[in-house]
Amino acid sequence: MRCEVCGRKIHGKSYKVMIERAKLTVCGKCAKHGTIVWEKKKPRTIALKTKAPTRQLPLKIKSKRPLQAAVESTLELVEAFDVTIRQAREKLGFSHEDLGRRISEKVSVLKKVETGKMTPDNKLATKLEHALKIKLLVQASEEKIPKAEIKPVSREPTLGDLVQLDKKKTEDKTQRKQS
Repeated sequence: MRCEVCGRKIHGKSYKVMIERAKLTVCGKCAKHGTIVWEKKKPRTIALKTKAPTRQLPLKIKSKRPLQAAVESTLELVEAFDVTIRQAREKLGFSHEDLGRRISEKVSVLKKVETGKMTPDNKLATKLEHALKIKLLVQASEEKIPKAEIKPVSREPTLGDLVQLDKKKTEDKTQRKQS
């Protein structure tokens, strides 16, 4: 192993040192140029009680990211969501700050939603529904679009139409001659 500062081969003990915010493995002479960093201990292990020989497994650390609830994509926002949100908030006596703290959202976002300048996504709408005890997301209504009737368009024949007509006439003539 070589020293990451001077490049010499390290004989004996190597040191983990912090030099200008960089963790380096250095020799004893170069270790004085930085502060020694203590290495973290290996992760703890636990023993499982089984009939087989004991195995050591590392402890799992829970993810800091919360699990996101699956929201159906068939949900849509109600028409006057901005008015509904404002009225429900005022009815419960919450200020923007109170509501923001309850649902972990910024006050500026809540104000934009209430004024209609911003449309809340499904996640925010769900938070608002629970905090204000209102219904914002409803099943999407699939509007049936009437199929347009295909009407023949009266137009003048194109060159392609004329070629097709000419081919049909010649086919009819050859069939008549063969009969």
